Amino acid sequence: MYKIGVIGDKASVSGFKAVGLSVFPCADSAEARKTLSRLTKEEDYAIIYITEGLCRDIADELDKHRDKMLPAIIPIPGMDGSYGIGMTGVKKSVERAVGADILFGND
Repeated sequence: MYKIGVIGDKASVSGFKAVGLSVFPCADSAEARKTLSRLTKEEDYAIIYITEGLCRDIADELDKHRDKMLPAIIPIPGMDGSYGIGMTGVKKSVERAVGADILFGND
């Protein structure tokens, strides 16, 4: 059975443990990079949520996994709010699939 993991600062991810997700609190982007690399190699994680604050700092590592089926790496807002990284990713994916920005026009 596949697992779901959550990577982020302790305050942002601790609540996910209550619903049965694997939680990986990371103090900084270097720790998040190592954790993400380890989880993607384990092959039993189907979904990995990662807080947008850390996504911003490890974008190069995330790009390595962008076109892979598993795991799906999904940015989520952290305790400090959203940076719009998740929505930007959706916009780019739609543009790549359709060939035009049908969601937001020319914004």
